Amino acid sequence: MAAPNSLFVRACKRLPVEHTPVWFMRQAGRYMSEYRTVRQKYSLVEICKKPDVAAEVTITAAEALNVDAAIIFADLLLPLEVMGLPFHFSPGEGPVIEVPIRETEHIRALRTDRAADLGYVAESIKKVSDHFADKLPVIGFCGAPFTLASYMIEGGGSRNYIEVKKMMYNEPQAFDELLEKLVAVLAEYTTAQAKAGADVIQIFDSWVGCLSVEDYRRYVLPRTTELVKTLQCTTKVPIIYFGTDSTTLLPSMRETGAEVIGLDWRVPLDEGWKILDHKVAVQGNLDPVLLFAQWPELKARAEIILKQANGRPGHIFNLGHGILPQTPVQNVKDLAKFVHEYSSTLVNSR
Repeated sequence: MAAPNSLFVRACKRLPVEHTPVWFMRQAGRYMSEYRTVRQKYSLVEICKKPDVAAEVTITAAEALNVDAAIIFADLLLPLEVMGLPFHFSPGEGPVIEVPIRETEHIRALRTDRAADLGYVAESIKKVSDHFADKLPVIGFCGAPFTLASYMIEGGGSRNYIEVKKMMYNEPQAFDELLEKLVAVLAEYTTAQAKAGADVIQIFDSWVGCLSVEDYRRYVLPRTTELVKTLQCTTKVPIIYFGTDSTTLLPSMRETGAEVIGLDWRVPLDEGWKILDHKVAVQGNLDPVLLFAQWPELKARAEIILKQANGRPGHIFNLGHGILPQTPVQNVKDLAKFVHEYSSTLVNSR
């Protein structure tokens, strides 16, 4: 850990801070001209695999926005490649798995012994960590077992998640074997990130909101908990567990033991924290589309979230999901500045 005493890491541990730390999911991306310039030279995956370039993209965004953490530039699906499941990005469609998993034999053929081939991500983290030293913490991350399994089975984006749920319901042992293999790869992959200098690990369960509470608890919670507990043992850094459309799942998500739970914008921050019994830190939870609003409206909505947190230790300001393309950069910068200034008055008045 390069910045264990940073505002961000302290907030993850629910320790007092001078003001609320802020960072943004997808803070390095297409909405920034600097990133678009880099993309003219390299594909998304090429950036991920070139540590100098991935580090540059990560650092540029964090410094431009004046946020309290830098999240490494990488892609959720990178582990699929080393497991033997090629993918590519199709314009307008997003990621496409070339041969989706539909048979038990496909799962048995997946490899778990090549996580070290993802070492370029850890190398990128080391470069960012060396650059910032103790000035700014670095966030490493991975996709959650369920979300990655969904991509692998569906073959890409999905509206109804029919294929993944069919396997869950009809072949629960095969589905669990897939999650088990993913946990093995993800644990090694993210442990390497922490060893390279990541101060916090975020687990993205972007698709978990498609599940009922019963299905989440039966098919997903055990393996997700296994991943969180393993990382807590091997990395000793705080774990953030984030899902979208997951309000009904929050009590169950807390059972993973993650130190921080991410909230999306569909639940008021104070209600979400109350559902979690205030036993964990929370991250969130402005609607990303509010960044397209005029400044008075954006400021007012950010103020509401900060008032709901009320300076309580353990709040990290973020969006309820990632920054969208075409987002006005100035709004993002102004929001980070406002969070720092306004939250300091709330913290100091407690």
